Amino acid sequence: MKSTTNIFKLKIIDITCASCVTTIEKILRQVPGVIRAEVNFASKIATVETSNSAVSVLIEAVKQAGYTANEVTTSQDEVAQNDEYQHYKYLLKQSYLAAGVGILLMMITYLPNIPTLDTKEGQVIWIVLGIASLAVLIYSAHDLFFGAWQALKAHVANMDTLIAMGTGVAWLFSMLVVLYPTILPENAREVYFEAALIIIGFIKFGTALEMRTRGKTKETIQKLIGLRPQTARVVRDGKEVDVDLQELIVGDVIRVRPGEKIPVDGVIIEGASSIDQSMLTGEPIPVEKTIHDKVVGGTVNKTGTFLFRSTSIGNDTVLARIIEMVTRAQNSKPALARLADVISSFFVPAVIVIAIITALIWFNIGPQPKLAYMCVTFATILLIACPCALGLAAPLSIMAGVGKAAEFGVLIRNGDALQKTRQLTTIIFDKTGTITEGKPRVTHIIALSSWNENDIVQFAASVEQGSEHSLAESILNSAKSKELVLYPSKEFKAFPGFGLSALINGKNVLLGNMKLMTQQHISLTDFTVHVEKLYEEGQTIVYLAIDNQLAGFIGISDTIKPEAKYAIQRLHQLGLKTLMLSGDHQKAALTIAHQAGIQEVIAEVLPVEKSEKVIELQAQGEMVGMVGDGINDAPALAQADVGFAIGAGTDVAIESADLILMGHSLHGVVDAILVSRATIRNVKQNLFGAFIYNVIGIPIAGGILYPFFSILLNPIMAGAAMALSSLTVVLNANRLRLFRVHRGSSS
Repeated sequence: MKSTTNIFKLKIIDITCASCVTTIEKILRQVPGVIRAEVNFASKIATVETSNSAVSVLIEAVKQAGYTANEVTTSQDEVAQNDEYQHYKYLLKQSYLAAGVGILLMMITYLPNIPTLDTKEGQVIWIVLGIASLAVLIYSAHDLFFGAWQALKAHVANMDTLIAMGTGVAWLFSMLVVLYPTILPENAREVYFEAALIIIGFIKFGTALEMRTRGKTKETIQKLIGLRPQTARVVRDGKEVDVDLQELIVGDVIRVRPGEKIPVDGVIIEGASSIDQSMLTGEPIPVEKTIHDKVVGGTVNKTGTFLFRSTSIGNDTVLARIIEMVTRAQNSKPALARLADVISSFFVPAVIVIAIITALIWFNIGPQPKLAYMCVTFATILLIACPCALGLAAPLSIMAGVGKAAEFGVLIRNGDALQKTRQLTTIIFDKTGTITEGKPRVTHIIALSSWNENDIVQFAASVEQGSEHSLAESILNSAKSKELVLYPSKEFKAFPGFGLSALINGKNVLLGNMKLMTQQHISLTDFTVHVEKLYEEGQTIVYLAIDNQLAGFIGISDTIKPEAKYAIQRLHQLGLKTLMLSGDHQKAALTIAHQAGIQEVIAEVLPVEKSEKVIELQAQGEMVGMVGDGINDAPALAQADVGFAIGAGTDVAIESADLILMGHSLHGVVDAILVSRATIRNVKQNLFGAFIYNVIGIPIAGGILYPFFSILLNPIMAGAAMALSSLTVVLNANRLRLFRVHRGSSS
């Protein structure tokens, strides 16, 4: 019996840094039955794949690690957005109170008549101010101290640990100075109550801005969710009534009027219209739809009114699956992000060790007042170190990049595919339905011997009936236009990559390419001249043999997509090589490739040979992308380093691919490569910035400049710098939202 797995998503609000990510992932992976657990620091979502664990068990495991988790479903997204906004406002309140009181305390220290700590009055005043600052700390930073305590109980360290230790040391040292001023030298009797509060103010303000700004990376998902209307006008008992979307059932007949959004997926049964599918496909030109055409929920009806019968509702609609795929890809991690997580997991313990060593150096060989310098440098190192920037560097960029690709009609399955796409060196294209429109039509029918054209089409269509191949569709359409009655098909047999055979009207019929005829010993010698010209025109030839004699052949023409040549040109401008694989005749394939500007052609290949060609190129050191739309492309799509499936293609091809082009345009391949390059470049910028910030900031906080310039960093400046570093990473990642592609006039 085949085992099934469940995928749960948990929202974990109290994640504060990449160390938390590592801890939670480790805890979740230890739960029995868990196959995979990934935590995205930017979205604060844990994605867990499990064979038998209940979601309550996963939530309890996270709770035991000191964090709070709740299950998230797509329907809860709007609620989650509101919760995040409320949390954002709460962070601002915490920030304003801490910073405001901190600034007041700083101003008090400069008052001319304030009693000094040497006097009883001064001590009482500063004890009261110290207690007041503690109360503000409890309000504004209780979550940080609680997080640090929970981390300590779980035997880990995170960003909360650094902030709690840094501000805690500043407050405790200040209270020590206030209570026992005489045990310290006079020049060491300095309090840092205001520093602790202003630091918390900076950190909370930075966190609020970071939260607000990184929410922009989820705009694509929010736009997709916003595409879904709340109600649908359903025809029931002869009347049109508005019903809630959740009350729809498969088979409902729904009315859509001009300007309305289509509520769910279905098939038009009455009327016609033009549909704006740009949010799904990235293609701005409306698509004409009529009876029997499919419509997709979330797209916009532009002109006419029509009735359609629903075929998919709820989570089964195309839009719901797109939202799920984009969300999953945004929460996934490419190799670069996993490397950053590994580095971050060692970061906090390393910073604590560095801070302790620095404090000991100041205490042993530093100038007077040693204790004051020791406490200041210890706290400053803890406060300036920023594991948050390291942790956010990759996931924020990935979220923005995946969302940007979706805007261009490109769905990316996972972070690894996004990272690999930028490294591609060769792009392989299938021919039919990829380079060409995939709408072939019969242009020539040549009958031989005693057969006529209608016989050829009638027998061919009788063999092809039931097939979904585009060539079969063209033959069936030809038979339909001639109003021919099809014969029943018996003893049907398929020869993948070659053709078909069947018993039709008592006769053994073969239908397929030249290879099938040769394999079955059907002589073609006398008819070579007839087909050469058709091959040179780029036509596909389908041969028909009846009772082991060639009866005739059908010429089928398929035009290349209008944007194909310019899209291929864009790939060449990016330095990529192009190749076309086709099962068609060599001359026909060469003609199509020449029209599209493709550099190399391999024709007359079987489906398995397509994947073998991919393997061959990979063995030569090429990073291979495969673009296809059919069942016969699935092995090559799966074998390629990155598989691109045309969204209009078969489910098998789409399931085998890493990227899905929701539109028909080949520009999607180029756009995906450009987005990939921009995204990974952005990740590297973030990682470099976060790394350099810590490499430079920590030594300065430790006092490395003091022996040369008598400069010692103030803890307040350290806290501000830490908040700024995270915000810088967030802002840089959000630059991807401004990324545009320029397809030029030929697009």
